[in-house]
Amino acid sequence: MKLSRRVEQLPSQFFASLASKVAAAVKEGRDIINLGQGNPDQPTPPHIIRALQESAEDPVTHKYSPFRGTDELKQAAAKFYKREYHVDLDPDSEIAVLFGSKIGLVELPLAVMDKGELMLLPDPGYPDYLSGVPLADVTYDTFALLEENHFLPDYAALSDEQKRLAKLLYLNYPNNPTGAVASNAFFEETVALAEEHDIAVVHDFAYGAIGFDGYKPVSFLQTEGAKNVGVELYTLSKTYNMAGWRVGFAAGNKDMIEAIQILQDHLFVSLFPAIQKAAAEALSGDQHSVASLVALYEQRRNTLIEECRRIGWDVTAPKGSFFAWLPVPTNFTSEAFADYLLEQADVAVAAGNGFGKAGEGFIRVGLLVENERIREAIRRIEKLQLF
Repeated sequence: MKLSRRVEQLPSQFFASLASKVAAAVKEGRDIINLGQGNPDQPTPPHIIRALQESAEDPVTHKYSPFRGTDELKQAAAKFYKREYHVDLDPDSEIAVLFGSKIGLVELPLAVMDKGELMLLPDPGYPDYLSGVPLADVTYDTFALLEENHFLPDYAALSDEQKRLAKLLYLNYPNNPTGAVASNAFFEETVALAEEHDIAVVHDFAYGAIGFDGYKPVSFLQTEGAKNVGVELYTLSKTYNMAGWRVGFAAGNKDMIEAIQILQDHLFVSLFPAIQKAAAEALSGDQHSVASLVALYEQRRNTLIEECRRIGWDVTAPKGSFFAWLPVPTNFTSEAFADYLLEQADVAVAAGNGFGKAGEGFIRVGLLVENERIREAIRRIEKLQLF
């Protein structure tokens, strides 16, 4: 059977390829330290699990959810933004419940763009941003995130034509894969660009809870005028170790939220009500687990950076997310170095070029294994005498 052009044009799944390489090595009986994954390794906090268990026993949750999600979850999301970021949101018109933020990131071009219109995407960036391009039959250009600019886009480098044609701009801070963070001043510059050129903004705030050295990541919606030009996508996957639960939400511009809602009215009947109940508990309940989680990641980051520097690897400590963006030796490409570490040291990392052309020369390392495994990984790399 011939598949649709949309399906045939979907990009290959970078993370699936990486997982396949790691699985093959493990099948050979090798002790692989997997620093290439982006899957949180800690369990969901017990009070969230209890909320799910109790709700799942209620026959009311066995029925269809309201199409646009439960009022309880949307109200909890609004209160969460008020508490954490001092942002006021209308639960009914400024919040859309998502099956994880990836759904929103991929479906937004379908919701707000027409055929052939232009998206602007970060390079390096989360590979799945590209999935919405063939599905919506739109076009895209990338803007480079360079180390000399602290991995922030240089809007002055955009051409007049790009600014005139662009309909949608994607951002992600704290950043995957670089670990870079954004400031209020940067988001003010973003809003000004969007207002001047009528560009809608999508801020992927997946790592919004994870900042180091006392830094609290900035929400795009804290910026004056942000709700006039864009939305922010928040996932519970990272903040509350709920990756497998597939729950998140979009917040911000009413027109963009309504477009998401209409599209999802035709695709879904929202998610299992008991999961929404647990998500509301996560957002509204005890937040001590979040502080403990951030402290754990910061400790792992410190271990990684100290160990890398000990062996002579000149690396920069990330300020947010649970990733580090490390330069490769000059005689390697990103992919060759990643393959070399897997074959020679039994250490899996993600090649930087998998996140875009501007990712060449780097690897992404996840802080998602215990401290001792991080130390062991660097000891194995040390034996290769690369630095």
